[in-house]
Amino acid sequence: MKLIILDRDGTINEDRDDYVKSPDEWVPLPGALEAIARLNHAGWHTVVATNQSGLGRGLFDMSTLNAMHTKMNQMLAKQGGRIDAVFFCPHAPDEACTCRKPLPGLFEQIGERFGVALANVPVVGDTIRDLQAGAAVGCPPHFVRTGKGARLDGDQLHELIRQVPGTQVHADLTAFAEHLIQTERKSRAPSGATDSGFGRLA
Repeated sequence: MKLIILDRDGTINEDRDDYVKSPDEWVPLPGALEAIARLNHAGWHTVVATNQSGLGRGLFDMSTLNAMHTKMNQMLAKQGGRIDAVFFCPHAPDEACTCRKPLPGLFEQIGERFGVALANVPVVGDTIRDLQAGAAVGCPPHFVRTGKGARLDGDQLHELIRQVPGTQVHADLTAFAEHLIQTERKSRAPSGATDSGFGRLA
């Protein structure tokens, strides 16, 4: 099973300093939904791992969070894509949970749910905590310069890479999708297999 773990706010949709609190405030980043659909068409399953402390802070309720994800999936469906599942931490920072990134609890849940080892499952996010949570369970880390990632200067980016060795940096989710698909295509070229694993490349 080809699986990718994506952060949500700042990676798929616009981030907000006052939290994304409603479906109206959930706005996809340019090209992000198309990138997910492209990954899906290439045979990748995509899941979301997201901190949603707005629940714990009382800024919105579960029905509102579900409505945001319904909007996300409806918009994705129009592009021919889908998110297989959303794993979220509902806790505020002071609740001492094990699922709030940078802790790896959400990733462990994903591994258990899908029955996969996470060593070859890419994680994509716009903050160091996204990468730290994935790296803790062996996920190859990919950083996107969107959301909070767009605010980092060169020195801050260098420090992030130092703290999470092996991090690859991409302009956005579109650039990540292109990188992943091309990398896999090159690895398959000697056998002539297609992206989906069936047939041969023309």
